[in-house]
Amino acid sequence: MTKKDLIENVASDVDISKKKAGEALNVILDSIRESLTDGEKVTLVNFGTFSTKKRKARQGMNPATGEKIQIPATTVAKFKPGKKLKEAVK
Repeated sequence: MTKKDLIENVASDVDISKKKAGEALNVILDSIRESLTDGEKVTLVNFGTFSTKKRKARQGMNPATGEKIQIPATTVAKFKPGKKLKEAVK
């Protein structure tokens, strides 16, 4: 499913225009992005939790050349599905 498909589903289920559904989805996604940027968790009950995790700097290897490279520390987004989501996709 793509973002476009999701917008179409929301628009038809709630009986609103695709434009309004797209605007609502963008607001939701922007809010999640801003919260994660600020280091906050976003919990959607019965769906899951979005959070961030810091990865340490580490040494890696270029698979094409075998050369050792330094991979810098970074912060990544992660998602932990909720209980009902886990049960639904079993």
